[in-house]
Amino acid sequence: MQSIESTALEPTRSELSGLTTGQKIARFIPVYGLVILTAFLILLFSVLLPTTFPTLLNLRSVVSDKAIIALLSLAAMIPMASGRIDLTVGYGIVLWHILAISLQTMYGIPWPLAVLIVLLLGAATGFLNGLLVEVARIDSFIATLGTGTILYALALWHTGGRQVVGVLPDGFYALNGTMVFGLPITGFYVLAVALALWLVLEYLPIGRYVYAIGANPKAAALNGIPVRRFVIGAFVSSGTLAALAGVLLASKLRIGQASVGLEYLLPALVGAFLGSTTIKPGRVNVWGTITGVVILAVGISGIQQFGGSFFVEPLFNGVTLLVAIGIAGYAQRKRGAAGKAAVPGRAPLPSKTT
Repeated sequence: MQSIESTALEPTRSELSGLTTGQKIARFIPVYGLVILTAFLILLFSVLLPTTFPTLLNLRSVVSDKAIIALLSLAAMIPMASGRIDLTVGYGIVLWHILAISLQTMYGIPWPLAVLIVLLLGAATGFLNGLLVEVARIDSFIATLGTGTILYALALWHTGGRQVVGVLPDGFYALNGTMVFGLPITGFYVLAVALALWLVLEYLPIGRYVYAIGANPKAAALNGIPVRRFVIGAFVSSGTLAALAGVLLASKLRIGQASVGLEYLLPALVGAFLGSTTIKPGRVNVWGTITGVVILAVGISGIQQFGGSFFVEPLFNGVTLLVAIGIAGYAQRKRGAAGKAAVPGRAPLPSKTT
């Protein structure tokens, strides 16, 4: 019942031993190619657009626009690490940002309690997704597509197709509107979440268990890893983080409407899929995901400053998604071919899963 296979393709120490310096560089270029491309695009646009691109104003704009997408990409990345996919990150944000506002304006609930309720509802939705995938044995793509569609329908029903408006407390506005060191505070939220996820996935046993499940759930179960518990936990974490993104979107927009939110689904998934092609190719990872979001932000910002039309962003996202999946598939096939070509009787080198 896997939607995504998660296996690492980064070079191991045993693989690098015996290679010359040039061969090692050639081996690392595909691993960090997206990072190199990101740096190249930043340099290119800075040279071509010296008065608009390399400015603090543009940096603030990019951080403000892409922070929510980065959070959703990190949210989508968590189930992907366990070999599943969660589409409710894009559908759920529609309902979460509406509820964050309507709970205050329509029901008079204080903003901290309203935020807590939205986060709990996001976690509950993730728990439901986990049950559908692990207990009901529904493929995660189908299960989360169904759940997400229901959430979107609830958003339409709750609003009646109208905007949810009202005067909100300054404390709620400050969640998104505060500036720290001259940059939007949302960028620091992303950094904090990314650091926390990186520590958990790379240095704690729970992270190794999740990656092991993503690589081979049957082998993980045979080794005593409670697969069901960790997969459900991955969906709960994803739902909670997506709800947080919804709260920040509500603080940014200051109005709730069901027509806003779905446009975040594709770039969020693109960022997560791109993350599986760099730093640790073949396996979703935190800094790869952040790099994927950054290259989307840099590319779209630079093209728009050159006078690109309104359709540039969805076109760029769609093409990038196809390229990312193509690269990931090519890397997997290349690795599989290398394994088959191994000397008979000699076990292939194990991939790094921790």
